[in-house]
Amino acid sequence: MLLLVFFVPWIAILASAAPVASEKRQTWTGMWSEEFSYTGCKPVIFIWARQTSAPGNMGVSVGPALSNGLKTYFGAQNVASQGVDYLALVETNFYPGGGPPYGIYEMQVLLASASIYCPQSKIVAAGYSQGAAITHRAVESLPQYVKDRIAGIVTLGDTQALQDGGRIKGYPLEKTLIICNPGDLVCVGTAYIAPTHFPSYYLQRVPEAVSFLVGRLLLTP
Repeated sequence: MLLLVFFVPWIAILASAAPVASEKRQTWTGMWSEEFSYTGCKPVIFIWARQTSAPGNMGVSVGPALSNGLKTYFGAQNVASQGVDYLALVETNFYPGGGPPYGIYEMQVLLASASIYCPQSKIVAAGYSQGAAITHRAVESLPQYVKDRIAGIVTLGDTQALQDGGRIKGYPLEKTLIICNPGDLVCVGTAYIAPTHFPSYYLQRVPEAVSFLVGRLLLTP
């Protein structure tokens, strides 16, 4: 059912999704970030899918910290961070594939829009918990030319790590980092939330995630 979105040509889908340049000044990332939508193409575009019940479209912990890590390295003016705006409800974890179809579609459109409308930009993506599932499902069904434009992907507390064999299907292993804390039971296919799944524990892994994405961006021509 999720593949129905691809029956419409991608150019037609994206015609209304092109980023609109504005004079809005880019700042450090909080719980809402729509910098790609509002400021258009930047040298680095970061697409983030937040965890269950997190506020805004970025959350208030791992997402903003990861975004600000990239901005610290490349300069805030050079990074457009964009959260996937979806209903990250507890019950949406139980959709087939681990996330709601609209959230998957929204992330696909953002990644494809960045690929098509920003040919000089470098694109990275990440997701945490349910957002990791959104990332898996969104990326695996993208056209190959869009996948080729994504320099690197990180997932944290990945609810689909076991189900997808420790990778994102159809995306290169060397461009993927799946971060799972020891004792995080969602990473081994259960719905039980242990303390090691909490944001306070994954905040400690943000430097690792930032380092990986920075490395992938520097390797990308």
